Amino acid sequence: MVAWRYLRSRRKETVISVIASISFLGIMLGVATLIVVMAVMNGFRAELLTRILGVNGHVVITAVDLPLEDYAAVAGRINDVPGVKYAIPLIDGQVLAQGNVGSGTGALVRGIRGEDLAKVSIVSRNIKQGSLADFDKSDGVAIGSRMAENLGLGIGDSITLISPDGDVTPFGTTPRVKAYPIVAIFEVGMSEYDSSIIYMPFSEAQLYFNMAGKAQAIEVYVDNPDNVDVLKPKIEAAAQRQIYMTDWRQRNHTFFSALEVERNVMFMILTLIVLVAALNIISGLVMLVKDKGHDIAILRTMGATRGAILRIFLMTGAAIGVVGTIAGVALGVVICMNIERIREFFSWILGTVLFNPELYFLSQLPAKMDAGETISVVAMALVLSFLATLFPAWRAARLDPVEALRYE
Repeated sequence: MVAWRYLRSRRKETVISVIASISFLGIMLGVATLIVVMAVMNGFRAELLTRILGVNGHVVITAVDLPLEDYAAVAGRINDVPGVKYAIPLIDGQVLAQGNVGSGTGALVRGIRGEDLAKVSIVSRNIKQGSLADFDKSDGVAIGSRMAENLGLGIGDSITLISPDGDVTPFGTTPRVKAYPIVAIFEVGMSEYDSSIIYMPFSEAQLYFNMAGKAQAIEVYVDNPDNVDVLKPKIEAAAQRQIYMTDWRQRNHTFFSALEVERNVMFMILTLIVLVAALNIISGLVMLVKDKGHDIAILRTMGATRGAILRIFLMTGAAIGVVGTIAGVALGVVICMNIERIREFFSWILGTVLFNPELYFLSQLPAKMDAGETISVVAMALVLSFLATLFPAWRAARLDPVEALRYE
C-alpha cells in the first residue's frame, strides 16, 4: 500500500513521477525493441535457410575422376540411403539472358528432369504463371518472377540464352545463342533466385552445354539438414565411385556466420536501452528517498523495521520494472504479429520501399519469436530492474529517525 502510494503522482512530486514514467517507458520500449529485433533476425535467418536449402541441395556431389555418365544409377543408389529424401542429377551453366526489354542479365541455367523439379517443392508449389506439366517435352524453360519482370517477359514469350561455350570451329569457339519459350514463371520469395535462375529440361541442357549423356553434379536432399555429417559416409558408400561432397554449411558458412555475429551484436547494443532505463529507476528512487525522509522517520518511529523500509522501496522500483517488462513483452508480440502490415504502412506514409527485396533478398519482412530468447530478454530486464532498486532501498533502510529528519 505504501509503495503504491509512493508511485502515484502528487503536485509536489511531479518530477519524481516524470522520472518513474520515463523509466517505465524506457524499459517497455527496450524490451519490445529487443523482442522485435531478435524475432526479425530469427525470421530472416529461418526464411533464408528455408529458401536456400529449398532451391539448393543439402549435399552436392561432383565426380573426382570421370564424368558422371552413370548419374542415373548413382542417384538411384543414393535415393535408397535411409535419411535421404531424393537425389537429383543437375547441369549448371552461366549464360546471358535477353528478353523484350533491357540489355540482358546474367543467369544460372539449371538442367533438371521434370519429375525432379516437381520434388523441389519451393519451386513447384510457387508457380505464378504457366505450368510444369510435360516440362521434359515442352522444350521450354521456367524463369523467376523478377527476371520475367526485368526482361519484360510472360508466358509464351521467348527468352534468348547466350553461352560462351558454344561450337568449336576453325575460327575458334563461337558463342551458342538459342531462344526458348517460357512455359512457367515461379516465385520462391528470394529476389536473388527469382531474378537469376532458369530451369531447363535436363536433356535440352545436355545439348546446350555440350554434355550429352552426362550430368555435372548430383544434389542430395536429406530429411534433417543438421544430420548431414552422419549421412556423408553412407552417401559416399552408395555412390560406389570417387566423389567430392560439399554440404550446405560449407557453401554458406560465411553468410550464416555473419548473420549470427550481427544478431549477437544487436542484442548487446539494444540491451543498453534497458540498462539506461534501469539507471533512471535508480535516479528516481534516490530522489524519492530524499523526498520521503520525513515519512521514513515517522514509519521508523511507529515501529517499522529496516527490512520493512527496504521492502517498500524495493517494491516501488520493482513495480516499474515488472510492469514495464510486461508491457514491453505485450508490445513486442503485437508488433511481431503485425510486422508486415507495419512495414507496408510506413512505406505508404514515407512514399518509399522499406526493406527493399533487391537489397535484403526476401520479399516480406519475417519475424519468428523464439520462446527461449523471449524468456531471456524478460529475465534480463527483471534482473536489471531489481538490481537498480537495491542501492536506493538500502540507503533508505539505513536511515534512523534522527538521520531521516536531518536528511529531510
